[in-house]
Amino acid sequence: MKFLNTMLATTTALALQSAGALAADCPIKVGVLHSLSGTMAISETTLKDTMLMLIEQQNAKGGVLGCELEAVVVDPASDWPLFAEKARELLTVHEVDVIFGNWTSVSRKSVLPVIEELNGLLFYPVQYEGEESSRNVFYTGAAPNQQAIPATDYFLEELGVEKFALLGTDYVYPRTTNNILEAYLKDKGIGDSDIFVNYTPFGHSDWSKIVSDVVALGADGKKVGVISTINGDANIGFYKELAAAGVSADDIPVVAFSVGEEELSGLDTSNLVGHLAAWNYFMSADTPENEEFIAAWHAFIGDEARVTNDPMEAHYIGFNMWVNAADAAGSTEVDAVRDAMYGLEFPNLTGGTAVMLPNHHLAKPVLIGEILDDGQFDIISQTEEVPGDAWTDYLPESAVLKSDWQGLDCGMYNIETESCVQTLSNY
Repeated sequence: MKFLNTMLATTTALALQSAGALAADCPIKVGVLHSLSGTMAISETTLKDTMLMLIEQQNAKGGVLGCELEAVVVDPASDWPLFAEKARELLTVHEVDVIFGNWTSVSRKSVLPVIEELNGLLFYPVQYEGEESSRNVFYTGAAPNQQAIPATDYFLEELGVEKFALLGTDYVYPRTTNNILEAYLKDKGIGDSDIFVNYTPFGHSDWSKIVSDVVALGADGKKVGVISTINGDANIGFYKELAAAGVSADDIPVVAFSVGEEELSGLDTSNLVGHLAAWNYFMSADTPENEEFIAAWHAFIGDEARVTNDPMEAHYIGFNMWVNAADAAGSTEVDAVRDAMYGLEFPNLTGGTAVMLPNHHLAKPVLIGEILDDGQFDIISQTEEVPGDAWTDYLPESAVLKSDWQGLDCGMYNIETESCVQTLSNY
């Protein structure tokens, strides 16, 4: 009996010691790096709220590895260098286990050296220009072959567009995307004189001359289409000027890569009906998964009028994959989670399954939606899951590169020389 009591006491002591060790690692901190002020707050504040909802939901299920999740929210204020400072603060001061954040590519580029130096882990939820591969980033938004190229094909094949106005905000995402699209259009037989490219600063408001130039592009009778990589609140002025100029979607269709339900919720969309957007998700997707997600969002935010959008779904997929990877690894340690991410599957909200690839991109469907007068989108085209490509096939220097962090441990593997060009990101 004495032996049993001694054994019981020893077992109890070990259990308490183990629980104490576990408690010392709790809570698990989740960094949320989104602008809550400045020009990008129109898009990013909702993503902060999305993360708070997902964390609350996971805590209701018991957290992760027996620990509660704690959101650590910072505001980089649409200031690109400040993103790097806030990322460093999250990793060194708050000691977060993972970061979900950024919208613009310039903010992501600012954060990248910090994440790599400190071996952090970033889940980036927004469509971007590709031409990058980091072992410390999972790109859950669309690469160009999952948005820009299919949208351009829709203009060419379905709408018969012959002239292209590539309008973008002046930073890396629009410029790189448009470089890819120019090369792609020329490969399709579109001449230099039929491609008009224009960039404007963040927050640009006077669109009268640019819209006038776009209209003039079609003076010869050729069909003109606008591919928009305009970001943030500059979209408000752009669409208002289109309406003021009497430009309808029948006259000059616009397909946007950074305008979704959230951006349209602040606009009078009556004059925008028929214009397009290309994403991997729309709120109007008719699936049980999406219905459940929308209901949960409305319950969390306390407002039935609040919309959902594509980057919200990207955070939803990325967060749940991170949770599942941590569970599989038995740890939130970055290297262990990364190894457990490859091949993970999680249901998306449009009826398919997202798959994490060795190049840190997802396989996702491509959707094209037409703006309705209520600010929602009629989904007029949807593909099967398309694997995201870190390096485009339409720029010669990129066409020979392959990203494979699982098998090759390389983000820039040259398939011709069969060598790893560079193991860190291409800045």
